[in-house]
Amino acid sequence: MKSYLTKTPALIKEIYPGYIWDLRSEAKEIYLTFDDGPHPEITPWVLELLNQYQAKASFFCVGDNIRKYPETFQKIIAAGHATGNHTFNHLNGWTTRTDRYLENIEKTAERIVLQEEKSEKERKKIIHNSGKSKLFRPPYGKIRKKQAKYLLENNYKIIMWDVLSGDFDTKVSPEKCYKNIIGKTQKGSIIVFHDSDKAFKRLEYTLPKTLEYFSRKGYEFKAIS
Repeated sequence: MKSYLTKTPALIKEIYPGYIWDLRSEAKEIYLTFDDGPHPEITPWVLELLNQYQAKASFFCVGDNIRKYPETFQKIIAAGHATGNHTFNHLNGWTTRTDRYLENIEKTAERIVLQEEKSEKERKKIIHNSGKSKLFRPPYGKIRKKQAKYLLENNYKIIMWDVLSGDFDTKVSPEKCYKNIIGKTQKGSIIVFHDSDKAFKRLEYTLPKTLEYFSRKGYEFKAIS
């Protein structure tokens, strides 16, 4: 039995108002996000699919994966998507000492800035520089109050979500992931996917259908800024 909610309840959003759960507006806009990359094969596949629909998205990257796959990270930047920090080692904030957790985040921030400032040509293509805007998503959605307080005081935006696709859950079918999304997404919803090996079977089925479904309904896919 799964231990997570695919739709974030309004009560949780009220309890944690300092976090960004959605970006409500009257416009037909939704925000696709991808956690745990970059991945040398899956991330380029995602980028190509997004390009087919002229969709922008936000990629919350693990610092160690940026270190291992800098060329893939550069492809995200060159395509004009937003990038965010997902810690260097995918740490659980609830079980990690605050000083270590924050050091891990800053290590990733340095890696992101280094890559984003690699060349003048690529800098001109960036619509969102994580070193400046500092988007952060806590792995597993788990972060302590003290950790969050430090980040918010240092110009980070803590990006949570409105809808979880459930693509990371190997016990969930691809069809169920798709139903999670189309049944729970509203204008301004922030939706979570994962560009990872573990999620790919479900992502491969769900993402194309999600892009097609909401495109037909006149939605735009936007990056978080």
